[in-house]
Amino acid sequence: MGAPVLLMHESSLAHDTGPHPESAERIRTIERYLDAADWLPWERRASRPADREALLRVHPASHLDAIAELAAAGGGAIDADTVVSSGSWQAALHAAGAAVEVVDLLLSGAAPAAASAHRPPGHHCETNRAMGFCLLSNVAIAARHAVHAHGLERVMIVDWDVHHGNGTEQVLASDNTVLFTSIHQSPLYPGTGSAHEVGHGEGAGFTINLPVKSGAGDEVFVSLVQHVVVPLARSFKPQLILISAGYDAHEDDPLATCRVTDHGYFAMAAAIRAVAEDLEAPVGLILEGGYDVAALARSFVQTLDALGSADAPDVVPVLEHPLAGNARARAAEFWPDLG
Repeated sequence: MGAPVLLMHESSLAHDTGPHPESAERIRTIERYLDAADWLPWERRASRPADREALLRVHPASHLDAIAELAAAGGGAIDADTVVSSGSWQAALHAAGAAVEVVDLLLSGAAPAAASAHRPPGHHCETNRAMGFCLLSNVAIAARHAVHAHGLERVMIVDWDVHHGNGTEQVLASDNTVLFTSIHQSPLYPGTGSAHEVGHGEGAGFTINLPVKSGAGDEVFVSLVQHVVVPLARSFKPQLILISAGYDAHEDDPLATCRVTDHGYFAMAAAIRAVAEDLEAPVGLILEGGYDVAALARSFVQTLDALGSADAPDVVPVLEHPLAGNARARAAEFWPDLG
């Protein structure tokens, strides 16, 4: 098996959002920090665009065609937050394609870890609605690809973006092949992600929302990962873990008021890597938000270090925060091993 692989593409820079927090400077800054972190073992490669078959597992043709046509016409605003430019469709295709390629690299054994650093992000995009800076539901597309193209029966998504992944939840709410967990600030955009949202039908219990209050920092986020997400993984036994990695819970981020540090992201990633190795499940990372570009880039590098180093980092146990204890008790209704 070769080196861990990080997928990027110049099309991410052509998604022109104007004076907007979700800008190309996010990717440029990540690239600069990666250039400086020459000790990282990650191999950078150009991504491929998603094929239509992969996209249609999540989105109807009408959604895809509407975005492509808007971009071809020069672009425009979908809503107050979500902008399309002439380069946005190709950027979105590569962002979704990279998420799919992460899955292919991992499940073929071609890479021990894989990640995507693309924009636009994806976790707010619903089946037929672009919103929240997101045009395609990248991580949901990746999960469906793992199930339908590779035959997996159990995929886990861990979303630590400060905003709830409403799109991922909406796409997968009735799906019992994907366990979706989200740690996010509440109340905050998009106003979803209550702990009482657990999925429905066959997917009941396969959505686990872990809302936190303003000011939550490493002690809360890392505790939720170690004391809720990790036990859920041990109970579910995923064959693949995908991280929806937003970095806007960082203490420096302007769009939220959580207090996670660079090291907090390292610690969360280290805990996920440890349980994944125990379960022999590969880990892939898909970039979501993060709007203080220096904090984003530093934390992204920390995460890559935790996931891709030759030797797995030590996991330093943290005390169980009361939020984690309460969340585990709620989840035990569906996952008795957590009781």
